[in-house]
Amino acid sequence: MTYEMKLPGVVRHLPICPVNDTLSIGAFVLFGDVELTEKCAEALAAIAPPHDVMITAESKGIPLICSMARILGENRYILARKGPKLYMRDVIRYEVQSITTVARQALYLDGYDAEYMKGKRVLIVDDVISTGESLAALRGLVESAGGIVVGQMAVLAEGDAIGREDITYLRELPLFHPDGTPM
Repeated sequence: MTYEMKLPGVVRHLPICPVNDTLSIGAFVLFGDVELTEKCAEALAAIAPPHDVMITAESKGIPLICSMARILGENRYILARKGPKLYMRDVIRYEVQSITTVARQALYLDGYDAEYMKGKRVLIVDDVISTGESLAALRGLVESAGGIVVGQMAVLAEGDAIGREDITYLRELPLFHPDGTPM
């Protein structure tokens, strides 16, 4: 089963994947799809609010934010990691529960990146916003570092995120019943 998703300049057929016995989602994956990533990045960059730096969570937002930074002529973006790395110092940690992850997870921000964000206008970028938990974790990291969130953007909004006025997105993605029909 697939769901046809029309985005600026591209159409993709998203596989319908079960999350549990009562819920399935359309799997939107930018990895490996250069055309999709570039078209989505162009569309988001065109409507991005003024900002000093962008941040995303590891990992599916990485190709998107990298393409947006290139399009916008920005030489740096910040990445919230799923785990601390040896090179990270003065790490800030924030817990999150995502619809696509079974257990609670944490996002980590390097102290160097936190210092860079301090007092700056920060744009949060993600591929899909659903429950808003990852978004809340990114916001928490930015605010803990002293950054000022000026916008929250994603390619798609699904579930609870549809209709939220505090995020900007290109398209809605429905949630699905186990038989693949939209909820």
